[in-house]
Amino acid sequence: MMKAKNNRICPVERAGGLDNSFRKLLQDPQKILKPYISKGMTVLDLGCGPGFFTVEIAKMLSDSGRVIAVDLQDGMLEKVSQKIKGTELEKRIKLHKCQEEKIGVKDKVDFILAFYMIHEVPNQESLFEELQSILKPGGKLLIVEPKFHVSGKAFEEMIKKLTSKGFDIIDKPKVFLSRSIVLSLIKN
Repeated sequence: MMKAKNNRICPVERAGGLDNSFRKLLQDPQKILKPYISKGMTVLDLGCGPGFFTVEIAKMLSDSGRVIAVDLQDGMLEKVSQKIKGTELEKRIKLHKCQEEKIGVKDKVDFILAFYMIHEVPNQESLFEELQSILKPGGKLLIVEPKFHVSGKAFEEMIKKLTSKGFDIIDKPKVFLSRSIVLSLIKN
């Protein structure tokens, strides 16, 4: 999925910048995700990092859903593990280490969150094909990319790739300092 030596991947040493109260004021997971997450869902948090969204998604799902937290870096998954250790959330969050060129999740999911990570992936075509195979028909994909890394033109090109893979645009939510889109997998 991602090259380990890709210098665009946020290193574990900077995880604190991804998971703090200041960020929560600017990018509140509850506000961003509430329209798309409901109890009982299976959600994939792709590129979960230290679990900023993972933990909040698990809370939103209550006891009837689960989150698959996926990251390329063991250190990020360890941060999530430490955060949820000994809590009720531990039962709802499954940690999964992806490979460099493949997510490798076998479960079908209702919703995929890809927050600030698509730009880190060298082979987006392959990623989008795998996302299509993981997402249930009618499932939703929320992609949020940072304006400071991804140009408007690059974001539009990414959307064209996704629509050619069987995704329909259903929403363009506003997320602080970001370009974002929600797509739905067309039912066959």
